[in-house]
Amino acid sequence: KGLSVENIGKSMQFSFALGSSYFIEIAKIRAARLLWSAIVEQYHPATKEAASIHIHGITSSWNKTVYDPYVNMLRTTTEAMSGAIAGCNSISVNPFDNPFKPDDVFSRRIARNQQLILKEEAYLNKIIDPSAGSYYLENLTNIIAEEAWELFKLVESKGGFLKAVETGFIKERIMQSAEKQKERIAYRKQTILGTNQYPDAGVAMLDKMKKPVVKSYPGLNLQRAAMPFELLRMMTEQYVKEGNPQPKVFLLTMGDITMRKARASFAGNFFGCAGYIIVNSNGFSSVEEAVDAALESEANIVVICSSDDAYAEIVPPITKEIKKHSKETIVVVAGNPVNIIQSLKETGVDYFIHVKTNMLASLQRFHEMIGIK
Repeated sequence: KGLSVENIGKSMQFSFALGSSYFIEIAKIRAARLLWSAIVEQYHPATKEAASIHIHGITSSWNKTVYDPYVNMLRTTTEAMSGAIAGCNSISVNPFDNPFKPDDVFSRRIARNQQLILKEEAYLNKIIDPSAGSYYLENLTNIIAEEAWELFKLVESKGGFLKAVETGFIKERIMQSAEKQKERIAYRKQTILGTNQYPDAGVAMLDKMKKPVVKSYPGLNLQRAAMPFELLRMMTEQYVKEGNPQPKVFLLTMGDITMRKARASFAGNFFGCAGYIIVNSNGFSSVEEAVDAALESEANIVVICSSDDAYAEIVPPITKEIKKHSKETIVVVAGNPVNIIQSLKETGVDYFIHVKTNMLASLQRFHEMIGIK
């Protein structure tokens, strides 16, 4: 069309989402600059300035949460800082309350102030490339650039980006990546604070929702990482709103004090992510005492917390007594005593939870067992 590479280059802007993987985000933006420069050089520009790139960074929506929404402020702060250190020409900080309602005067002010603090107090606008010379970041930048270049070549071999979209290649790669991330979050290999780890049980958000939790676009299902867990908690809130008692979990602790405390903490976090009430105990010296306390709590779920070595002795009598008096009570063992799992199931144990458990699928199953739909 008779346009020079200089005119085209200065008229283009690239927008990147800024996530909370701090160093990765810095390296990602720096890698984009390297790659764009390498592409423009192939057109033999008259000046070096033609190879520069204008990058706009936007704090990501994917990792933001409805529950514990003020944690979103911490997320957007690190994201904006990554963008500034990486050399973004401009940055948009999304208000912390965007996942569940239209932003307001307060949330917009906070979003602006985050940038002002990074500029006026951290002086990140004073240095062109603050991360230059860091071996870790330089190496990470090169790795990302090399991997991205291979992906560019793969897309080109399929006829270019538009052709790759038409054939479904782009969608397939996006969905593959999304499924891997979902699995990591479901198994808590990736933590979303307040959502799949360390939930604030006192937070209720159902009545504060002024936006749909799930959005969809033609060809892609757009979801934030926390959405599946948020839906679980909202189902619990709705269940209570309909006049049902809030599901209750009793942590029955016995035996080795270190193991029972660790597993009680694990179980409390586990079920707290579904919005259940957690009833703690200080440890019991006898099966009779433990069973009496569990039944008196009228909990929907009783989680036996002890060491694997003790389970063969204490779980059968506890389970049999609980089931004798209350068949609908769900008995769970916190741990993975592989050698005796089958025998414990035969005594009435309904479920086992441990660090390798798919947390999301398990909580969905507990909802079904309790009757939350």
